[in-house]
Amino acid sequence: MPLLLDVRPLAVPAYRRLWTGQVTAGIGLQASVVAVGQQIWELTRESLWVGMLGLAHLLPLVVFGLWGGAIADAMDRRKLLIIGSSVAWVSTLGILIQALLGIGSVWLLLVNVAVGAAGFAVSSPTRGAIIPRVLPKELVTSANALNGMVMGTASLVGPMVAGVLMWAAGGYAAVYAFDAVLFTATLYAAYRLPSLPPLGEVSRPGARAVAEGLRYIFTSKILLMSFVVDLCAMILAYPRALFPELVDTRFGGSEVALGLLNSAMAFGVVGGGLLSGWARNVRRQGLGLIVVIAIWGLAVAAAGVVDQLWLVVLFMAIGGYADMISSVWRQTILQTYAPDEMRGRMQGVFMVVVAGGPRLGDLRAGASAAAFGLTGAWVGGGLACVAAVIAIGLTVPSFRKYRPQL
Repeated sequence: MPLLLDVRPLAVPAYRRLWTGQVTAGIGLQASVVAVGQQIWELTRESLWVGMLGLAHLLPLVVFGLWGGAIADAMDRRKLLIIGSSVAWVSTLGILIQALLGIGSVWLLLVNVAVGAAGFAVSSPTRGAIIPRVLPKELVTSANALNGMVMGTASLVGPMVAGVLMWAAGGYAAVYAFDAVLFTATLYAAYRLPSLPPLGEVSRPGARAVAEGLRYIFTSKILLMSFVVDLCAMILAYPRALFPELVDTRFGGSEVALGLLNSAMAFGVVGGGLLSGWARNVRRQGLGLIVVIAIWGLAVAAAGVVDQLWLVVLFMAIGGYADMISSVWRQTILQTYAPDEMRGRMQGVFMVVVAGGPRLGDLRAGASAAAFGLTGAWVGGGLACVAAVIAIGLTVPSFRKYRPQL
């Protein structure tokens, strides 16, 4: 059984442009994510305020993600990708300007983050709906593994670049400028795509179209459970909002430690992604999801009880590998189960769950740390994730037995 990452999708020019733009822009985005979180921590010295970044993301992701997915089923997906990416780029410029002017306003940062989330909420489901249009069905799982490598590479390189730039340049403006420059790659990639008009029956975008998509999900137990298990993983176990406090209390506030901690999951995503060829041959993907999400929760819990930085990084890397495989299978289920006229809306919900889940996780982690302390919030969340996903496996046998029709 081949183990190496399958790169055949990159031979398709449209997908290759999309993928390259994601890699480049993703590095800048992840650098900014670290810088914004650290800037808010320095302004407030409270993990709860860092967790509020999750809330600033959440509402735009839900509203514009569902709406953007409906639009992606009704108009040329290339044009919509350009529009959504442009809005996100404007947000990046706004964050850069506040840093250059030395404003230092938490609320201004949160507003700009919300605008960027709205642009991302439109562009992300559009991009996901484009992939099955430009690739043959048998390459979709491999493409999702490559997309996992995009996020892994960005999450690995971006935070480390942020740490270096904050240390070398002595401020946040350099990080935000780096993001603004690299983000132009996404705009260029979208511009070079071919026209992608809707196929099949076209529903007018709006509340009815969104309701049709949600009804489709709730009447399909397989799709619904694929979303539920990811929410268990992200809301209950995602510890990102606790990183600044952990670095401050255990590692002396080291910016290098902050960069390593934010990159830890990405080590597993990139390293494991290079050996992800086996994932496309797994047929019991429902059972596989239950197993890898339980591994994620255990890895997070283990990272919360150790004091050595290298052990925290190791356990979070193991969790990152498990999460990457989970993402590949969940995306494949969604892209191959739903017809093309539903894919935009399915990707919209997927994006809301994938991007909104960690933001709720940020809020959960910050609030839990305020109530139970750093260790209680971190370890308790990981163990709760394991318990929840095992319970789902026991109570929903149709999901546990699911096999994709590829």
